[in-house]
Amino acid sequence: MVIAGINLTKINVERTGQIKGKIDVNSKVVINKVTNAEIGIALKDRGIQVSFTFSSIYSPQVGKIEIEGNVLVLESEENAKKIIETWEKTKKLPPVLMQHVYASILRKCNIKALTMSEDVGLPSPIRLPQVKITKTQKPASVQQKKETKLQKK
Repeated sequence: MVIAGINLTKINVERTGQIKGKIDVNSKVVINKVTNAEIGIALKDRGIQVSFTFSSIYSPQVGKIEIEGNVLVLESEENAKKIIETWEKTKKLPPVLMQHVYASILRKCNIKALTMSEDVGLPSPIRLPQVKITKTQKPASVQQKKETKLQKK
């Protein structure tokens, strides 16, 4: 199995209210359908197209981000047929494929959602690292100088 690419087909970001107080963001991915994909080149692997919707909904209702697209997966002909048949019956993907597909979708869509939220003035839909300095902490340059002096002894 190889994730050959992600194609975004719809991008929508909307800010609908004033940003005040605590804002919660609920992001989710929904797999809409799994179908055969026409690759257009001769390969022994077969293409599977996984259509998805990524959304980040803000609470209280101050905005939303929606992204739709497709993930192209290359799989052996036998496995591709099984995957599509299983999807049609159960609406589930095999765990390993699901892990790779979701990771690819989240990587692509979280980055896109981060830049779009900034463009319209919404809080980041993903938790970004924060730096906290306590009063007892000394600046890094002072700590490095002491460590260097100790190493020389």
